[in-house]
Amino acid sequence: MSKQPIDLATALAGFDEIWSPRIVAHVNDYDVRLAKVAGVHVWHVHENTDEFFLVLDGTLDIALREEAGERVVTLPRGSVFVVPRGTYHRPSSVDGASLLLFEPTGTLTVGDAHEEVPEYVDVTVGHDISAQPTENVLR
Repeated sequence: MSKQPIDLATALAGFDEIWSPRIVAHVNDYDVRLAKVAGVHVWHVHENTDEFFLVLDGTLDIALREEAGERVVTLPRGSVFVVPRGTYHRPSSVDGASLLLFEPTGTLTVGDAHEEVPEYVDVTVGHDISAQPTENVLR
């Protein structure tokens, strides 16, 4: 990981893959990840960790399966939401969005249990941002 500031807009411009987060920093045992999303992810659950979402651009919908039933939380640009551990959820974005996620290192993008994963969803623990060209990413 870099010991220099990272420009998030430039880092986001450095990749096009959707549902394929890039790790831009580590905080203790957590990853700070950037992701571009479009369309529908999969229903999944993280049994042992909450999942933090910050919408940098666009709008993100998160469908949740809770005791009271299903509901959808809509997050416009600048909004933060935490999906509690043990809650099945399915992020989606009709027009696309850019996100910052905060998760324990090693957390799979499809959680501990999930439905069938389509090809456009990257089953990963994140890709190190330093693996992409760094021109103008670091400040």
